[in-house]
Amino acid sequence: MATLARDAAPAVDPFDVSRPELYRDDTWAEPFRRLRAEAPVHKVEHSEFGPYWSVSTYKPIVEVESLPDLYSSEIGGFTIAPFAPEGSEVRMPMFIGRDRPVHTGQRRTVAPAFTPSEMVRMTADIRRRTAEILDALPYGETFDWVDRVSIELTTQMLAILFDFPWADRRKLTEWSDWAGDIEIIKNDALREQRLAKIYEMGAYFQGLWNAKLNAEPTPDLISMMIHSDAMSHMDAHEFMGNLILLIVGGNDTTRNTMSGLVYALDQFPGQRAKLEADTGLIANTTSEIIRWQTPLAHMARTATGDTELAGQRIAAGDKVVMWYISANRDESVFGDNADDFQVDRANARRHLAFGHGIHRCVGARLAELQVSILLEEMAARRMRVNVVGEPARVAACFVHGYRALPVELSRY
Repeated sequence: MATLARDAAPAVDPFDVSRPELYRDDTWAEPFRRLRAEAPVHKVEHSEFGPYWSVSTYKPIVEVESLPDLYSSEIGGFTIAPFAPEGSEVRMPMFIGRDRPVHTGQRRTVAPAFTPSEMVRMTADIRRRTAEILDALPYGETFDWVDRVSIELTTQMLAILFDFPWADRRKLTEWSDWAGDIEIIKNDALREQRLAKIYEMGAYFQGLWNAKLNAEPTPDLISMMIHSDAMSHMDAHEFMGNLILLIVGGNDTTRNTMSGLVYALDQFPGQRAKLEADTGLIANTTSEIIRWQTPLAHMARTATGDTELAGQRIAAGDKVVMWYISANRDESVFGDNADDFQVDRANARRHLAFGHGIHRCVGARLAELQVSILLEEMAARRMRVNVVGEPARVAACFVHGYRALPVELSRY
């Protein structure tokens, strides 16, 4: 096995990239840079989540994603942390964490909500809501972009996808934050609080389900589940598991990309100037910010048999963590300037932020559409978003995002 040179044996493994402070303090890039250079498939023997293999470069991640029967999403969970500790009776299976054939049928059920024709149908409404939010923003005073724009836009979108009561839509954000925080697994009291929040969510959605049960089909996710053979007979825990998946997938990812967008434009003023001068770069900028931000830092698999990956012997039962956040900075794919935000990057669409293979994000088109429309509407108003303080970042290795981002608006 490849080993990494160390000056001394530290109390904390510097190459355990699951440590939350790396993401809270935005210092994750350097350990990943060394991993890519010295040990792209590296065994971490001790972490707060247990032992795992760190896969930090592009090609081995694509290999793992391309072999879903060898690398299971179901056996050990699809993140570095299980949703519940070993021995717990609480299991909430969701289709991203299921293997074939269950995964195939359940994914096929919700996929019609994200087809190209659905994107066309939703575009005008997304644009109208984006315009309303931007037009309500103040100039000349500081406000939190995460709360006023990123959360509001994505929560509105989720409410529409679920046909969720509009006045209660911020509950979706609250449930998403509780469900997506993998650090909670380390704390018994917080685990109990999270479980209470998830049951609260399940009860709320059960009411929505019951109201649609004998109604005509409608183009929302609840109705699609009810009218599908693959998902109509889910038990309560599987129902809640799939709700968590769709809420976190639709909320955390797009909202943190929207926050990362204004942060990146502020950090790279030369790139912002290029974009402001040429709106034809918006589509590519959308792909580039999804690459640069990588709103979900990793996914995990468990080997179903002994195998070899990039020269390393992986044993059956080993957890393999695919660090999309690192693969999207892989110099062999994106060049020596991979850490930079570059609006005209030629191969920005090669990013792995949506995953690869059968588990690739089912809502990728919708995420891209929402970010592109946000950029278009900002450009139409010649709106420049200036970051005026350090962001508060999520302290976790799964959701890679922002708790708050203080900004002021100006025009160009």
